[in-house]
Amino acid sequence: METTSDKGLDLRSKARASARAEIAEVAFDVFAERGFDEVTATEVAEAAGISRASFFRYFESKEDAVFVAQEEMGANVAAALTARPGGEDAWTALRRALDAAVETYQRSSEEALGRLRLIRETPNLRVHQLERLAKWKTLIGAALAVRLGLPHSDIKVEALVGAALGALDAASSRWAASDGAEDLIELIDEAFGAIVQPFPELRP
Repeated sequence: METTSDKGLDLRSKARASARAEIAEVAFDVFAERGFDEVTATEVAEAAGISRASFFRYFESKEDAVFVAQEEMGANVAAALTARPGGEDAWTALRRALDAAVETYQRSSEEALGRLRLIRETPNLRVHQLERLAKWKTLIGAALAVRLGLPHSDIKVEALVGAALGALDAASSRWAASDGAEDLIELIDEAFGAIVQPFPELRP
């Protein structure tokens, strides 16, 4: 049974999440207008109407403010993978689990496209994104290992998850480059298909 204390904690958590999202939105607008590397955390805080100290209570760095919408994506994909039917092959299960990531992008596609473009135009953010993908790989790998009955460190687990996330990264990059003109789901399907179907022109 939920107590009054539990409800209070939940409300505070929701309020914090809402505040972080609002600050992140302001930060993105400033970054998009002036360039990520040209803006300091202090300037973001001023634009959001808060102090620099308050900004760092919500974010560890200004890079973190760019990735708010993606924070739960790895955990969501791992949960979706766990929920896939037991008889489904691992590669298909991974592909379908990535629909959880697609939902995040499509929830606000214009914003997602803008963030992806900013990330790909800013080397520092690209490094930050790769670090996040590594964390996702750990979460998703743990779910896949349980599904396959293998150790998390098994090379098959690492290879499958690495390939799946590589396909997602390639597809989302292409989607952003097309300014959303190409269909993200079709791009992911194409990337997944390219991995499992040999290229005739690459055969000896």
